[in-house]
Amino acid sequence: MKTADVKTVSILGSTGSVGTQTLDLILADPARYRVRALVGGRNVALLAEQAKLCGAEIAVIYDESALPALRAALSGTNIQAAAGADAVSEAAALPADWTMAAIIGMAGLHPTLAAIRRGGAIAFANKEVLVSAGDIMMDAVRTSGTLLLPVDSEHNAIFQCLDAPNRGTVERIILTASGGPFRTTSLDAMAAITPEAALRHPVWSMGAKISIDSATMMNKGLEIIEAARLFGLAGDAVEVVVHPQSVVHGIVCYHDGSMIAQLGAPDMHIPIAHALGWPGRIRTTAQRLDLAALSQLDFAPPDEVRFPALRVAREVLAAGGGAPAIMNAANEVAVAAFLERRIGFLDIVSMVEGVLARLGAPPATDLDTIIALDAAARAAAQAMIPSRSSTA
Repeated sequence: MKTADVKTVSILGSTGSVGTQTLDLILADPARYRVRALVGGRNVALLAEQAKLCGAEIAVIYDESALPALRAALSGTNIQAAAGADAVSEAAALPADWTMAAIIGMAGLHPTLAAIRRGGAIAFANKEVLVSAGDIMMDAVRTSGTLLLPVDSEHNAIFQCLDAPNRGTVERIILTASGGPFRTTSLDAMAAITPEAALRHPVWSMGAKISIDSATMMNKGLEIIEAARLFGLAGDAVEVVVHPQSVVHGIVCYHDGSMIAQLGAPDMHIPIAHALGWPGRIRTTAQRLDLAALSQLDFAPPDEVRFPALRVAREVLAAGGGAPAIMNAANEVAVAAFLERRIGFLDIVSMVEGVLARLGAPPATDLDTIIALDAAARAAAQAMIPSRSSTA
């Protein structure tokens, strides 16, 4: 293969669910890729193993205290080791044809912006960053000429269904939701849900934070805001329907009455492969759909009484300003508290609403303000969590 045909890639968040699946695709055809940088959070052993398997130039661990262990694990190789938030952003800024931005939560803000400002193609799998700092991110995309390729299955589906010359004729888009593990659970029963139950998603295999967001449907609320940012749509042009089979991932509705949908097995390898191969397509081993075997596809409106996160997200999108950053930060704290058994399942969205009521929707036109609001929201959410002694 000619050197010009080899794509240089970096993976931010390589030890997470999306990152490991991205590496699956790269290692299935390693001659086509040269891995520049891998960035992980705290899992030194996995990061080192990945770096050796793909021959990465540099491996960066977010946790600075883990640097000696990473260096030891990479001893005898030519792979450079680094650690800390600054090193993560420096790795993100290294020249690469294609970067997977998959660091979960606001920890991914600076690295993602560094990659966008560098240019190239950015496969984007961090909805929290786009929700919190969407205007700043999209301005950076336009300024740098970066190609932003959505990787969330729903947004990737919309991207695939958009007829570029006729984008102005889109009436609305539809994001599908599996409904999570508690789609038919009564509100009373939901009050007693445990972290273990909430982590057992009936269809998708995801990380802990995303699994809990799916269970509360906050994930879909974040996706409403993300879709509005990505595709330049008003909030009322982004619809959500519950589709428990999770094979229709997104639908674009045009003003002539046509609806174009993207279907596929509920496997993140598919949207990742679409982004990795763009503008072509690469082969995956994902399960092929058998429509006759499926026999029926169900769709229903979401229940916003039992899943108020959707209503909250729409209100936040309408309010604008710093409200999305506040919502996202409060939700991250609330999810962590639930996983630690310090609050109940229904308290997650209630806590988010409480923080929003306290902080409102102040103007947020620059990065420093967004970071300050993120910190204020986290502090306000932490103050609402019962002390460990009171929950013992």
